[in-house]
Amino acid sequence: MPNMSLEKVKMPEQESNVRNRNFQEVALGYTEQMAKEEAERCLQCKHKPCVMGCPVNVQIPEFIKLVAEGKFEEAYQKVKETNALPAICGRVCPQETQCEQLCVRAKKGESVGIGRLERFVADWHMQNVKDQIEKVPSNGQKVAVIGAGPAGLTCAGDLAKKGYDATIFEAFHTPGGVLMYGIPEFRLPKEIVKTEISELEQMGVNIQTNMVIGKIYAIEELKREGFEAFFIGSGAGLPRFMNIPGENLNGVYSANEFLTRINLMKAYTFPNTDTPVRVGKRVAVVGGGNVAMDAARSAKRMGAQEVYIVYRRSEQELPARLEEVHHAKEEGIIFELLTNPLSIKGTEDGWVKEMRCAKMELGEPDASGRRRPVLKEGSEFDIAVDTVIIAIGQSPNPLIKSTTEGLETHDWGGIMTEESTGKTSIEGVYAGGDVVTGAATVILAMGAGREAANAIDEYLRGKNV
Repeated sequence: MPNMSLEKVKMPEQESNVRNRNFQEVALGYTEQMAKEEAERCLQCKHKPCVMGCPVNVQIPEFIKLVAEGKFEEAYQKVKETNALPAICGRVCPQETQCEQLCVRAKKGESVGIGRLERFVADWHMQNVKDQIEKVPSNGQKVAVIGAGPAGLTCAGDLAKKGYDATIFEAFHTPGGVLMYGIPEFRLPKEIVKTEISELEQMGVNIQTNMVIGKIYAIEELKREGFEAFFIGSGAGLPRFMNIPGENLNGVYSANEFLTRINLMKAYTFPNTDTPVRVGKRVAVVGGGNVAMDAARSAKRMGAQEVYIVYRRSEQELPARLEEVHHAKEEGIIFELLTNPLSIKGTEDGWVKEMRCAKMELGEPDASGRRRPVLKEGSEFDIAVDTVIIAIGQSPNPLIKSTTEGLETHDWGGIMTEESTGKTSIEGVYAGGDVVTGAATVILAMGAGREAANAIDEYLRGKNV
């Protein structure tokens, strides 16, 4: 009999007044019994609407049915058929706007906890099964993948399954891209990322770090090294700023730098590491997306007494996941909504002192469909802060574009590609993920990597014929 409860089985979590002082994972995961109970809420719809909402086409009802039957390893293998990084996706994918949004159970009550169940089977596998990964025999053809983020890892893994010698060139000293430097430890433990990347290496994927393509090698030089096709998945790591007075003061960070120092360089373990981050007592984070929530919650854990989210629209327009907003509020983050920064003021020795803001009103919708914020006359006020973190978006790094002749890009820097294949304006060169779309989600980047891997396979097979 299906479980007809209108609510998901609650996920155990750390208490908010405990977790906001540590970097351990917030959500603690399901037990076996909880997972079975939640899986029994699935109605096993024949038309599978949830699958249509999954960018990598996970066969959701099938793996959930296996969970309900207690066949956890079989459920994991079913997910792995199309998703190379299930433990990661189960934690950070916005299921509420993808697979779970289309769940029939969501029409009357809450959807099935698809993401929670995906995380459960991945964690169960890691804890109970020692992988014996077989490497597919090489077909002798070399493909270069630029960037070891979600798009690049997925593309390289799928190519390795098809027999290609896939080499990833990663600019940082650690593979993983945004999974390692952008998403905090309390949302995505780095050991999980390392474990799933290790599985790709066992499949034959070669990962070379500290390799800045466009500086160390250009794509034309890699062609001379024997690479026959290329995938650009270098992400969107170039931070945007507001261009307001005071952004050059000491104590102003881009969210990219702030989170990289904390996550990848482990600043939260200082003084055991040599990567300090000055936070101070009061922090303002400008922006309302997931990155802003991550920065604010990280600042709180780094010892800040007051942390503000400063966002120019209302709560209804916040682009962050509802779960992240909910967790931020529980942890004591202060939301200054309908508020826009005007300038940042500093001390005589050049450090941040306060941020001048103004209140906003919502007018007519703009090009994004959201109501445009309009300045409210005479509403200026100051927020006393020691640190300001700018989290208003990121763009692709222009390095590859500037060193690759004939690569067509949009005005904002994203690479132009053919829909559903990732094919660029250069023969044999494909691209996907944030470098094409701008900052988006992990699972969408993975979907783009998968599509490009299939297109590269088709291209190289045709080339051989």
